[in-house]
Formats: sequence, C-alpha cells, structure tokens
Amino acid sequence: MRVLVTGGAGFIGSEVCRHFISSLGLDVVVLDTLSYAGNLASLAPVADSPRYAFEKGDICDRNVVESVLRKYEPGAVVHLAAETHVDRSIGHSEVFVRTNVLGTFTLLDVSRRYVERTPSVAQSFRFVHVSTDEVYGSLGAEGVFTETTPYDPSSPYSASKAGSDHLAKAWHRTYGLPVIVSNCSNNYGPYQFPEKLIPLMILNALEGKALPVYGNGLNVRDWLYVEDHARALATILAKGRPGETYNVGGRNERTNLDVVRQICSLLDRLRPAGTSHHDRISFVKDRPGHDLRYAIDATKLESELGWRANETFETGIEKTVRWYMDRADWWRPLRDRVYGGKRLGLIGKDGS
Repeated sequence: MRVLVTGGAGFIGSEVCRHFISSLGLDVVVLDTLSYAGNLASLAPVADSPRYAFEKGDICDRNVVESVLRKYEPGAVVHLAAETHVDRSIGHSEVFVRTNVLGTFTLLDVSRRYVERTPSVAQSFRFVHVSTDEVYGSLGAEGVFTETTPYDPSSPYSASKAGSDHLAKAWHRTYGLPVIVSNCSNNYGPYQFPEKLIPLMILNALEGKALPVYGNGLNVRDWLYVEDHARALATILAKGRPGETYNVGGRNERTNLDVVRQICSLLDRLRPAGTSHHDRISFVKDRPGHDLRYAIDATKLESELGWRANETFETGIEKTVRWYMDRADWWRPLRDRVYGGKRLGLIGKDGS
C-alpha cells in the first residue's frame, strides 16, 4: 500500500512515516507545507528509502492536493497536518481555522472525487483523520472521555479540531467516503517541537533556565508515547471500520507539575547541575481557558482492534529525556533560530 501522510514532517507525522516505512514496509508520500513546526531533519532516518517521497504543499490548496493524489494514487490518506499549539491559537486563531478546518475540508473533498474516478482504490481506500481529546473539553476529578462524549471545546485550537472532526464524519455519512476518526491524548517523545511542555522543560533544564509551570500545576493530562500512537494509527488504518471513532490513550494521567518534577528527577540523575533541577521550577500566570483534566478511555481500540500501549510514562519519559540529551544536533537549530522558549498565549502581551 502507498499512504499519503499529511503533516508528515511534523512530530507525530514523522514518527508515523518512520514506522510505516521501517517497521511495516509501506510506501509513504509526505505532503507538508514545512511551517515552523515541520522539519525535514525528522525524516532523515527514512529520507533515502525508495519507499519515501516528499511533496511540499499546502493542504488548503486544492490544486496541490489534486496533483499529489493524481501523481501517486495512494490507497489511503492519514491526515495529521494541523496547527496544534493551544497557546499559539489564542493569539493567532485565524491560522488554526484555515489549516484545521479549511484544510481538512479540502482534503476530504478532493479525496472523495479522487476515489470516485480511481477504480483501483475505490474498494479499499481509507481516510484516517487524526484528532485530539481536547475536542471533548474538560473533565472534573472523575470520569474519562469515550467515543460518545459530547464535544465541548475550550480553545480556538480545540474548536478548530472539533470542526474538522465534524466535517470528516459528515463526508462519510453524506458521500460515503471511508473515513475513520481517531482522538488521541497528549503525545510526547523524540522529535517534538520545543514549544510543547515536555521538550520545553527538558531543554530549559539542560540550559540552566527557569522551568515555568502554568497556574498551580495541577492540570492533568493523559500522556501517550508517540511511538505507541504511530502503532495505533497503523492498527486503525489496517483494521478500523469506516465511520467509526477510536480514542487513543496511554492510561498515564499526570499533573503538569508531576511531569516537570519527573523530568527534574531524571536530569538530577543523568545530568547533575550542582543544584537540583527542581530548584528552577517557577509558577506563572495560567493560560486562558486552561482545561483542568483530560483522560482517555481507549477500551474500544484495545478490545476491538487489539492495540496496547507499550510504554508506561516512566519508561517513555526516560527515553525522551535521554533522546534530547543526545540530539542537540536536531533541537539546537530550532532553539536558536525558530523558537527559543518565549511565553506564548497571554492575551494582549504577545501581539494578539
């Protein structure tokens, strides 16, 4: 099978490409606009493979999408291209609506017409739309998100992803496009752009900088190691039923403060700095609309399709910390030239 992976130069997308090519032997075509978070260095491990092809282009550009589908005739689309950082969405929401909503519409509509005119893929084609647990809103101290949890997005980012989910499901129900939707919990692991919590804390600690924690640090997230997510998407692509939604989660709930403390403890052991890294933790003004807690129930994916997460948070976070310690060649250019760790998302203080 040849698979078109949108956003394949991003964090999750590049892991999916590496897994599909190296572990599954699939042909992969990447379509990526190479925005600030897209990085061809993340695809270096597979860049020389005959199974890999890259096309630079915007998913909102119908001509580009049509050209790529016509050129490669993929048997599936795994749609990961998206603007994803909640803090950036607060000050620059238009970009999120354009990419996440209009871009998804364009992909869906062009894919529908492609399947209609390409008999060789019509029976087996799949469109996997990759989304987030943030579309469900915020949980209290108890409960979990299931596939039937009502949508209640809190941020411009999650609202734009909710809109894209609804479009994907509508294109299945109205046009019969074989769409499968996945909603995953917070990902972490190697090659993650350093604006997100875990790489930001690791790199700040390695550079002796402050470790800013929003609010009281008690917001809870369910953490999923990115390699486990790539395996889940491969399972959904191979076994998932069109029209269905599958939640993907690692059953690893942690408060943000606990995550930062665990990173500090690992670095105190692996990279001692004279004083404890814990001493650099500081508390800063909370993010507007910061959801209290996310927790995913992945029972459907586990019981129906047979997927299981391999990594606990303890094993995954140590692998992640060690990777960033060893791979300054990957993150240093980003840290120096693209994003140095500046606080984003404070209304009225970042140009919004």
